[in-house]
Amino acid sequence: MIDPCKVVRLFPLPNVVLFPRAILPLHVFEERYKLMMADALEHDGQIAMALLKPGWVKEYYAQPAIEPVVCVGRIVSYERLPDGKYNLLLQGMQRAKIEKEVTGKTYRQARIKLLESAVVSEIDLSCERWRLQELFLQGELGTMGKHYKDLLGSGLKTAEIADLLAFNLLECTQTKQSLLAETDVVVRVRRIVDLLQSIIPMIRQSARQSADAAMN
Repeated sequence: MIDPCKVVRLFPLPNVVLFPRAILPLHVFEERYKLMMADALEHDGQIAMALLKPGWVKEYYAQPAIEPVVCVGRIVSYERLPDGKYNLLLQGMQRAKIEKEVTGKTYRQARIKLLESAVVSEIDLSCERWRLQELFLQGELGTMGKHYKDLLGSGLKTAEIADLLAFNLLECTQTKQSLLAETDVVVRVRRIVDLLQSIIPMIRQSARQSADAAMN
């Protein structure tokens, strides 16, 4: 559980947007973030991923601007290397909005407000689920296609599956950030499905060409 009253650890990166349920592999090597990992492991195991805004390079070692909506995640597994660095898997838990950053550590921290999405009936998303099933019904997507086809045949909610698809298949970081920040579930799912309908055919074509090349 996420305590909305406590301060969360922030891990800002320039090209990573975490979504609820998605699992993100990370390699931690900077001293301030090695300390963040140690603190997280000692306490609640939670870290919030934040996206750095454009122009972050000049201020990276200071406090560059970050997007206000983050995803709080929990460490599901980790390995501490002999040199003190870490490899870990972080699973997204919930969207949140930064209310105020706080000082006191070498890494960044903030007080947050959890973003509660309105409860949406699966009936309201039945059309979007059908569209997703149609996308993954055809072959040529290999193990990935089978994985998502199985998910769509499971009891997992459509909104949760859409978040996983956005995390794994969309490439544009800013698009992913805007989807993370969208709290209207129906709007978010429809946007994700529309985007996938434009890119899945290209993924399918690329897979077909790779298969043809392997046969020649």
